[in-house]
Amino acid sequence: MVEKPEKPIEQVIREDGRYPPEAFSFLHEGLGRAVEMVHGGGEAPPGQRHVTGQQLCEGLRNLAIERWGLLARAVLEKWNIRCTLDFGNMVYLMIDSGHMKRTDEDSIEDFRDVFDFDDAFRLDDAFEIRE
Repeated sequence: MVEKPEKPIEQVIREDGRYPPEAFSFLHEGLGRAVEMVHGGGEAPPGQRHVTGQQLCEGLRNLAIERWGLLARAVLEKWNIRCTLDFGNMVYLMIDSGHMKRTDEDSIEDFRDVFDFDDAFRLDDAFEIRE
């Protein structure tokens, strides 16, 4: 039997206060993107939809660039997301409150230094100057 979380996710997010609700909506969408990247577009059974912290970070990075382009880093920073460990903090807040599940192999450390935000959202490579 699946236990129901004690508090609604909105209350958990508000009480924690580190990241706004929009950041968690983005995280949820990025999780779907990562699952699709890893497991393909078909419907996988819930127990077989797991992705690692690294895979989730890559999915979030790709989604941010696709959605906001050159503004991706600015949007994430507005939400207090400045490194991949922030994604992990959000995931583990949801795990600790009963809104997500983890495997025995998962760790918050899976989110540490997955990529550097300076490199991942670099602006200087975005433009080509033509003469």
